[in-house]
Amino acid sequence: MPISKLSDAELVRLSREGQLSLSLEEMHEVKKYFASRKREPTDVELEAVAQTWSEHCGHKTFKGVFLTNEGEVKNIFKTYIAAATKKVGAPWCFSVFEDNAGIVEFEDDWLLSFKAETHNHPSALEPFGGAATGVGGVIRDILGAWGDPIANTDILCFGPLDFPDSKLPAGTKRPQYIHDGVISGIQTYGNNMGIPTVNGAIYFDESYVGNPLVFCGCLGMLRKKHYVRKTKSGDVALLVGGKTGRDGIHGVTFASVELHEKSEETSRSAVQIGDPIEEEKIKRAMLRVREAGLASGTTDLGGGGLSSAVTEIAQRTGGIDVHLDNVPLKYPMSEAWEIWISESQERMLLTVPPQNLDRVVSIFESEEVEAVPIGIFNSSGKLRIKYKGQIVADLDLAFMFGSSFVQKTDARAVQKKHEEPQFEQPSDLSAVLLKILGMPNVASKRRVIQKYDHEVKGNTVIKPLHCFGPGDAAVLKPLDGSWKGAVLSNGFNPEYGKISAYWMAASAIDEAIRNNAAVGGRRFAILDNFSWGSPQKPENALALLDACRACYDFGVAFNAPFISGKDSLYNESPLGSIAHTLVISALGIAPDVRKCVTMDVKKNGNALYLVGETKREFGGSHYYKSMGFLGASVPQVDKEKAPRIVSALTAAIDAGCVRSCHDLSEGGLGVALAESCFAGGLGASIELPNGMRPDLFLFSESNTRFLVETEDENALKKHFAGLPLLRLGDIGGNRVKVSAEGKVIVDAAVEELRDAWEGVPR
Repeated sequence: MPISKLSDAELVRLSREGQLSLSLEEMHEVKKYFASRKREPTDVELEAVAQTWSEHCGHKTFKGVFLTNEGEVKNIFKTYIAAATKKVGAPWCFSVFEDNAGIVEFEDDWLLSFKAETHNHPSALEPFGGAATGVGGVIRDILGAWGDPIANTDILCFGPLDFPDSKLPAGTKRPQYIHDGVISGIQTYGNNMGIPTVNGAIYFDESYVGNPLVFCGCLGMLRKKHYVRKTKSGDVALLVGGKTGRDGIHGVTFASVELHEKSEETSRSAVQIGDPIEEEKIKRAMLRVREAGLASGTTDLGGGGLSSAVTEIAQRTGGIDVHLDNVPLKYPMSEAWEIWISESQERMLLTVPPQNLDRVVSIFESEEVEAVPIGIFNSSGKLRIKYKGQIVADLDLAFMFGSSFVQKTDARAVQKKHEEPQFEQPSDLSAVLLKILGMPNVASKRRVIQKYDHEVKGNTVIKPLHCFGPGDAAVLKPLDGSWKGAVLSNGFNPEYGKISAYWMAASAIDEAIRNNAAVGGRRFAILDNFSWGSPQKPENALALLDACRACYDFGVAFNAPFISGKDSLYNESPLGSIAHTLVISALGIAPDVRKCVTMDVKKNGNALYLVGETKREFGGSHYYKSMGFLGASVPQVDKEKAPRIVSALTAAIDAGCVRSCHDLSEGGLGVALAESCFAGGLGASIELPNGMRPDLFLFSESNTRFLVETEDENALKKHFAGLPLLRLGDIGGNRVKVSAEGKVIVDAAVEELRDAWEGVPR
């Protein structure tokens, strides 16, 4: 590939037309390197560098420099995300930010591994395949950290399902089509592998019409003695699993560009084809190799294919010689670079001491999985690839992973000003509550949830739906001989990000933790998954920086370390940037699953209490949205009080004085009360306090609040001494009644509320 004499314009054209997605500065780096070698690069070498330096693999925005009005901020990953984990210093963190998944201690020598990935662009082009391979990829992340996958999660963002076809840009698929395809892809992959999907969310916003978001998460288990990451010179690189084809070509570089009307034509090959049955066989073989202690390391073949998997491990040993002719192919492929960067699915790379090779190969063959040696690790400092008798790549690893190029991101933007609307209290708040219950982001997702198997393996203690009500978190009991549980939850609200990315991120952390705490979880480890528009737009860059600052502030405040994460940038379409979207996934521990609580009210006569402080915070709320407003008063989180409230709730649940608990999120107290009542099949009568307009109190979305049912009011009050706790009323009857200043302002039958939530016409 002659580049030495190319002009700047020609270098840019080569990067664009070759789908390398490298900037001009990066192309200059490449040109300079090969000039020093006194030769031209091969196509394999250019592609290898492009994969390693891609946004997807290299995270060059997060590791670069942000230019702000106050000066430079370097490496926002280290400065905020990793720094928060270091500051918390949790001794139970076993492995963070260095492997395919974050790993924490569970019980005795057992560990939990947790990871969430994104598969946004592929799902926009081919919804079924994009989502299915997103699930398959994150399962392999768990296998790549030697974990046994035991549960899946998924968070999905779509355009409104009734978005008019007349407004769709050319090349953009209908939201309903994307929605149905994504859900079918998740259903097919998880169900066929026998892994329960236990937690998640679905969110609708017009910003996702041209660029849907698909977050796929997985939880795994392993013993400490089975975690091996000791690849050394002389070990064999063993490729196992499916054959290699042209599906998934340029997947990671495609993830670093904006979607456009011809993406289907130019990038369709970037979408992989999944095979869950093949992955199930790989999983069985991987676990057998793990138990026998025959391998020295492993990683999955995800973004970048062989290029990323091989070189990342080679970086640790100091070098590798690869024989590309050995790679099993689906069909004849003459181009070495296509084999090297293909992202064909269901493939893993194991590193195996030579004396164990035959035993490892035989294990895979017994599961009908192909296992082929493709290289030998060494200490040469180089990546050398041979194909058809020729050396097609000879690169210094120090160049591949030590580029002097630093991404500079302009975050010198002015924050948008938002206004608070003025309006009178509606005359019929019962109708308002029913309307909010039926809004797409609040309404029942039962028809989707029930497509997924959330009980396979028999470990799911608290399921996504509880008595047909929306559960706050899932609880798993993964060990037969222990009552200890793993608790999974998530938090995100892109609507808040339209006002303040900082408080959106703070609220996402708070929501993930309060969902977890609502069932009895504690000792939280969290994942951060950023999906953002182009960081080359200063307003997006500033918002990303603000969100990362909040991650540090509130990760530390809640003593919750980040253990893994992923960023997906350049989520753009002809309709513009997506809403700033940060998903926080929380992994908590329940010491005894028998003490966990659910959100459905339990018994007539029990008292209902509101935990937490209600404020006039409506910016981005569903109450405002129901009237067509955005607002400015975005909910904030009290760094000092919020962790104390969560700790008090945990103590109250452990003491047995909490019969039911439900967190307050979209729709505030009104929605939480309705959901708890129709899930339990019981009514309630409550009285709102004086001092705030009734509609505002009922629908405020202030953070760190819970609706708690108790039989022992005195015990509950002791646990929350000095913290905001308000007695609302009692459970009873078959209607939900809300009074304020002596007047009934909401009066609706439990069945009427459930029907509104389920979308049943009355």
